[in-house]
Amino acid sequence: MILAAGFGSRLRPLTDSVPKPLIEVGGYPLIAYSLALLRAAGIHEVVINLHHLGEQIRAALGDEAYGVRIIYSPEDPILDTGGAIRQAERWLAGERFVLLNSDMVIDLDLRALLAWHAQRGGLATMVLRPDPDAARYGVIEIDAAQRVRRFLGQPREVKAALMPFMFTGVHVFEPRVFDYLGHGSFSSTRQTYPRMMAAGEPLFGYVFDGYWRVLDTPDGLADGRRDLAARTCLNPRHLP
Repeated sequence: MILAAGFGSRLRPLTDSVPKPLIEVGGYPLIAYSLALLRAAGIHEVVINLHHLGEQIRAALGDEAYGVRIIYSPEDPILDTGGAIRQAERWLAGERFVLLNSDMVIDLDLRALLAWHAQRGGLATMVLRPDPDAARYGVIEIDAAQRVRRFLGQPREVKAALMPFMFTGVHVFEPRVFDYLGHGSFSSTRQTYPRMMAAGEPLFGYVFDGYWRVLDTPDGLADGRRDLAARTCLNPRHLP
């Protein structure tokens, strides 16, 4: 599933008329890089949620684009990340699935991530990265076995040495995640993950230090366009 419903507020006025996933980056709409990443991992069916200027996204991509078949999940009102997953339950339930944002570019080997996740038998895996600005976005802390032990500062006391990382916006979930999802509009990171941690569910952090950039601000967009113009920051199989 690719999250594409947001307003892109930090890119206004550009996103007043163009939805963020369709902003041109390196000759392609931004969402094309997420679609290509999934295609490279052998994932050929993708749910995209829609809200802000969503019909433009549907018109631009159609039912199939960049080698994947697309199912749309319109939202009115917008449902945030957790609510988006819950609304798409009919398509996602019953098998392992990947969730990622439409406003980032990442050179991640998803096949390797999925194999790593399966070997550990966790309910969820978050792709994490070392970043000196991690505290600005919310720190995720893992132990030596790469299990998530502290999430956004909770719980305060953990009897283990922990390593702090930043979340990239890529998750892998097992179908049991629906046991912990609420209803309506809610955040998966602020509501669902803490609920899973409190229940003692095994959650893991996969550490990734390759190319990653979020293009959700004017500076981020300019940097991403510069990087993608050179087309050397990504493995060719991750290009649209």
